Amino acid sequence: MLYQIFETQRSIMEPFADLAQAAAKLYSNPLNPMAQTPMAQRVSAGYALMHRLGKDYVKPEFGIRTVKVNKTDVAIHERVEVDKPFCELRRFKRFSDDPATLTQLKTQPVVLIVAPLSGHYATLLRDTVKTMLQDHKVYITDWKNARLVPLSEGEFHLDDYINYVQDFIRHLQSIYGNCHVVSVCQPTVPVLAAVSLMASRGEKTPLTMTMMGGPIDARKSPTSVNNLATNKSFEWFENNVIYRVPANFPGAGRRVYPGFLQYTGFVAMNPDRHATSHYDFFKDLIKGDDASAEAHRKFYDEYNAVLDMDADYYLETIQTVFQDFKLVNGTWDVRSVDGKIERVRPQDIQGTALLTVEGELDDISGSGQTRAAQDLCSGVPTSERQHLEVPGAGHYGIFSGRRWREIVYPQLVKFILDHPAKVTHTASVSVSVSASASASAPKAAPTAMPKLVMVEAPKPAKAKPAKATPAAGKPAAKAASKAPAKTPQTNASVKTAWVDGKKKA
Repeated sequence: MLYQIFETQRSIMEPFADLAQAAAKLYSNPLNPMAQTPMAQRVSAGYALMHRLGKDYVKPEFGIRTVKVNKTDVAIHERVEVDKPFCELRRFKRFSDDPATLTQLKTQPVVLIVAPLSGHYATLLRDTVKTMLQDHKVYITDWKNARLVPLSEGEFHLDDYINYVQDFIRHLQSIYGNCHVVSVCQPTVPVLAAVSLMASRGEKTPLTMTMMGGPIDARKSPTSVNNLATNKSFEWFENNVIYRVPANFPGAGRRVYPGFLQYTGFVAMNPDRHATSHYDFFKDLIKGDDASAEAHRKFYDEYNAVLDMDADYYLETIQTVFQDFKLVNGTWDVRSVDGKIERVRPQDIQGTALLTVEGELDDISGSGQTRAAQDLCSGVPTSERQHLEVPGAGHYGIFSGRRWREIVYPQLVKFILDHPAKVTHTASVSVSVSASASASAPKAAPTAMPKLVMVEAPKPAKAKPAKATPAAGKPAAKAASKAPAKTPQTNASVKTAWVDGKKKA
């Protein structure tokens, strides 16, 4: 019933939000005599804020038209490579008429970015995609809004999520031979499960797994998100946050965890910051600071756009990841596409290098939660496992913003390049791509780059020392309170823990 009430309220507010937008434009038009009155700017700003608070936010587009590869503009064509009922595998195809650039593009590594299915659209990783397109062939999982999926397509479970990821990995392997996988936040758990199951079956696994800010072991440094899941029973979630999609959507009747409830939870974590941000937007309009006002619009156009999740997937994630901790306890069984029940065994992974990344101030996935994958993947040689942490960094900055572009990304590029596909001309390909990465990866001024500090981590008794690759980072969690572009860069030291236990200055 709550979903129907929300939709009714939204439908009633929509025309008033449109009127507020028209009024804001009316009072800000220099050709309108009313715009010359003393209070015109304040009235216009008030109506603009009313429009922002009352409008409906739809799925944004990625909007990536070009990227620079070695200072050459490369055109981007976005297309759906694989279309499944609940997800699209989206490719960002790069085009160039420069022969040297084209040759370079063909030799660059293939990366599958697994976006979160936790309330926001995959476009939240726009900055991640745009940055990685400089040096990689990029694919991303674009999860669909469950309220737009007809009931005839069936249910969507956590097991289906894992099977989807495996299908996408196999698809890229069939084209390129192999790929690299990057998972951000929520998908770190199902991606680890997907690769574990492939390894247990003896299938080819990705060259590398990069896990960024995810709840691998949600028992460590629990946040408010973890506490909610542990303090409420499975039955409470099923009875209080699951609703059926109203009749005016294609997925009418489907049981979902509504996006507006997830959004309410996001805002409730930092209500003061959001209130301050909206008030700052109002003041920026009065002052005529168009740049700051536009930055606010772009951030909240993304932040306020939410999607519904299928109830089965949502509830199973709560139980598996945040209540029973099945992954770390070794009790997680997954049903494959053919109906076979298989146990998730991360220790079976051997040929896939592992990089885990955390932020010290992450208020969604606490410190140590992602690093737990290092202990689970005991079959991966210690020389192929790395962990990176950035002091002072929050959650969203690990994949978006200045810290991502200037600190995290260059280190991630190096990690991927250190694990090339084993093909006939591996050496020549590696040299070509390395040149690309060094030329096109963002670089910070020497004084602005944080100092890399190695920190010892537990190691097996006979682990061999290996060549290490540092990486790091997330911007401050305060990004939601103001446009991310204004977040100051803290020249803090970056801690880089290496699982081989070798310490260097």
